[in-house]
Order: sequence, then C-alpha cells, then structure tokens
Amino acid sequence: MISTDIRACFPVAARALQDKAEEINKLNVFPVPDGDTGTNMSLTLATVVHEVESLADSASMEDVAQAITHGSLMGARGNSGVITSQILRGVAEGLVPVKGEHATPAEIAAALRNGVTVAFKAVRKPVEGTILTVLRDVSNAADQLARNRDMTADDMLDQLVVEAYESVARTPDLLPVLKENGVVDSGAFGLATFIEAFVNAYRGRGEVLTDFQTTVGAGSAKDHVANVVDIEINDDWEGSEFRYCTEFLFHADSPLFDEEACLRYFSSMGDCELLVGSNPDFKCHVHTNRPDRVIRHMLHRGQVFNVFVHNMDLEAQERTEGIRADKSDAEHKALGFVAVAAGSGEAEILSSLGVDVVVQGGQTMNPSTADILQAVESCNADEVIILPDNGNIRMAAEAAASACESCTAYVVPTRSVLQAFAAMIVVDSELGAKENAEAMAEAVQDVRDGEVTTAVRDSQAADGSPIHAGDVMGIQDGKISVVGSDVRTVAIDLINLMQDEEEGDTLTILAGSDLSDEDFEELQDAIAEAQPDLEIDAHRGEQPLYPVIFSIE
Repeated sequence: MISTDIRACFPVAARALQDKAEEINKLNVFPVPDGDTGTNMSLTLATVVHEVESLADSASMEDVAQAITHGSLMGARGNSGVITSQILRGVAEGLVPVKGEHATPAEIAAALRNGVTVAFKAVRKPVEGTILTVLRDVSNAADQLARNRDMTADDMLDQLVVEAYESVARTPDLLPVLKENGVVDSGAFGLATFIEAFVNAYRGRGEVLTDFQTTVGAGSAKDHVANVVDIEINDDWEGSEFRYCTEFLFHADSPLFDEEACLRYFSSMGDCELLVGSNPDFKCHVHTNRPDRVIRHMLHRGQVFNVFVHNMDLEAQERTEGIRADKSDAEHKALGFVAVAAGSGEAEILSSLGVDVVVQGGQTMNPSTADILQAVESCNADEVIILPDNGNIRMAAEAAASACESCTAYVVPTRSVLQAFAAMIVVDSELGAKENAEAMAEAVQDVRDGEVTTAVRDSQAADGSPIHAGDVMGIQDGKISVVGSDVRTVAIDLINLMQDEEEGDTLTILAGSDLSDEDFEELQDAIAEAQPDLEIDAHRGEQPLYPVIFSIE
C-alpha cells in the first residue's frame, strides 16, 4: 500500500538528509548566510518521522498525510524548514486519493503538482533558484513523463531524481548570490538529497547517495552539481537588513483570525514572512530586528508557544569561521592566533587583524577550556597565541594552553577585545610565538579601557556612592567610576575623567548591539565636541549588554 511505502521510506530519507546536514549548511548563503538550512530541514523531518512512526500498523494514507502535515507544522524550523513542511504536506495530501497498491506515474505527477500549489501559496515572494524552483522543475518533469504510456513508476522516479539534481545545478544561473559565492542553493540540494534517498529506499537500493548514475551527458547528475560548487567564505552579513530569525507556534483565539492582516504585519516588521497551517493552529516565521514586537502583536490575538529566536548575525559568523577552518585545514602554518569576542563586529575586526579563529564568548557567556582548546587545535599551527579578552576567561585559556598536545600555546592576558586589537597590531610574522607574546603583552599595557552598561542590581560605585538597578554605569579598568541615567552622558563623563587622569591621543570605540547607528553617530559628535584633540576610531562591535566599550591610547 502507498501508506506502507511512505512509512517505510520516509525515515530512511530523513536520516540521509541528516547525514548531509553539515554539507548543506555550508552551502547556505540565501536569504542570509547563517548556515542552518541543513539543520533546520533535518529537524523538521525528524519531527515528521516521530509522528509517522507513532501511527498504528493499519494507518491509511489519509492518516499518514495528517501525521506528515501535523508533524512538519509542529517541527518546522527556519525558513527552509517551514517551506519543506509545506512541500511535504502538499505531496502527502496529493497521494491520499491513490487507490491502488502503488502510485501510478499520473498519480505521482498529480501529488507533485499539489506540492507545488501548497508550497508556492505559503511563500509570498517566491524566488527563482531556490528549493521551490527544484520542486517545480521536478513536478514539470513528472507531468511530461506521465504522458508516456510505457513509463513505469520506478523508471519515472529514477528520472525525477536526475531532474532534481540537474535543477539544483542550474540554481546559480537563476540566483546571482549563489554564483557569486560558488554554491548551489542549500535548500534545493537538501530537497534533491531527500528525494534521492526516498527513491533509493523505495527501489530497494538502501540510502547510499554516491552511486546514483544519470543518463544525462557523460557524467552523473551529482557531478553536474559538484562542478558548480566551490564554497567561498561569505562576509557580507552587514548588507542584510534583519538580524533575528523569529519563529513560533500560534493558536488563534478567534475563528475570524485574519491571516492576510497578520502577514502584512510580519512584512512591515521584516522579511521572509511565513504563516502556514489552518485556523486555529499556525506556524509563524519572520526575519526581523524586533522579535519582541512581533511576539507581543501575536499575543493580543491568541496563544504563542515553542518560540525560537536565532541571531542570524552570529550564525553567519559561525558558518564563515567553519568554512575558513575547512579551507585552512591543508594550510599548516608556523604561528596562529585565537581570540574571544562577544559581538560579530568584534570578530570581524579580529579576523582582519590576523586572528585565525574567533571563539564566541564574553562577560556573561564564558567559553569553556574545551571550546578554546578546540579553537587552538583548529588553527593547524606549530605555535598559537591565545587572547582571552576577559579576566574571567584567562584561566580557561591558560588551561587550554597547558592541555594542548598538537602545538605550543601561549596566553597574552588581554582583559578586553580592544586590548586584543592593540596586541595584534604589533605582531611580527618573522618572530616566534614567545617573542610575539612578550611584545603583545607590552603593547597591552598602554591600553586603558572603558565600558558602559546598565546595573542589574543595587550596588555602589568606587567612591562608595549608591547604584540602583537600572542605572547606567561607566566602568574604568574594572571599577565603577561614573553613574548616570543615559548612555551618552555616562560615556562622555567617563572619557573626560580618563582624559583628565592621563591624556591620550586615540579613542577606539565600539557600539553594542543595543545602540542604534543614529545614537552612535550622536555620541561620536558629542565626544568630538568634548574632546576635540582626541582622534576617534569608531566601529560597530555588536557586543551584547554593553552599548559602548572603548579604549584610550
């Protein structure tokens, strides 16, 4: 029975895609290079597998379709996962009318057409060169093949796998960002992987994904894909307007819930907006800079649960670093550098200064010894210098240096990322790690740090004056020296205080993730007016919790 075939083949195909998830992640550059497409598609399929395997042995195709629809809706993760859920729903519902033991070519074509209808309806602005393009191409191929009276279902499925990969190979010609980065579309490749594994399982060939041969040209369909894939490092995140991938399940309070109005609101708050399901249960997805407002808006209209908010900025950085590490595996070097950073802007600056691996971490998210050790070993260098960039991380860095067996590691005890900047500037590639570490430690001594943040509990300043939760604090070399009510005033007062104590020539200042570009520019203008002789070097650091950090040299 068709229901039995689906239940037997689906877990095999899902497992095959899970095995390819990391490879799919590295292809991910559209709509943003956050490197999570494979993971999201795999998580979505895993939920479906659980639902399908929970069915009774006597379950009908209608029961299977309902399980696939419900499971994929509940488990859909990310833009790719939500779209995948609608493809699965459409195809599964399209197979419900099948009456025979197995689907005929015409019935397979009809199911794929339904998948196209449902999936394209869910996406407000379909883009060519993506997973939707491959789905449509496969459906069109099925329609043509079904017209051949001699075509068997088995032969048709084999040829649809060929078309899936050939369509994937064409995606860079349809979507310029793919060609610029030397990749095919990640979601499209994920769909082709799933289709192939499903067909192989159905045809009794197991889930091996390396032996499928095409009848097209001299090579295989996957060879055509491989020929257009040369993954490039993508550092273009700052060109993307929205940072947070926001997704959640929603249960409407009213049968009159307005789906179109909801989508218009999502569109006003960001892009990649999706609302799938049927009243009262929906899956919501949008890329936005204000997930709090999106969730609050929906709370006035029903119940929100299973909320996931992903920082695509950090995910894009992780993808870039992963690809960079892969590309450098074969490039053994004499000297490598590891540094810790809390924000994406900080990480970009460190990379531009020559840091090989940036470990995510900071005041409230200290990386472990294992995290730092892994970063040191991934440098693939004879000697490595570690910059902890925070007093709380120094011990973990020193423990990692002691535990490292693949190379010799040294720690330069930087207290902030700004000290790391100064340390990297004096690196001499002609010297070894020990000599460079000594020079870097000396350079750090000339850097005086300042930070501006908000108090989370009552305390007191260095002079004994009281601090209340919510006060803005100016911290100098670890001591609370200024307290006020707004970031700009406290930052300027702290800079003035530090200049009065010891006059410097250059101010390097980083804006945190909570400080807008407009406020950052106004702060720079105010500093220039207060300290006209101080040269200002301003960047976006995107560090959390600290809207302003700076150093004076």
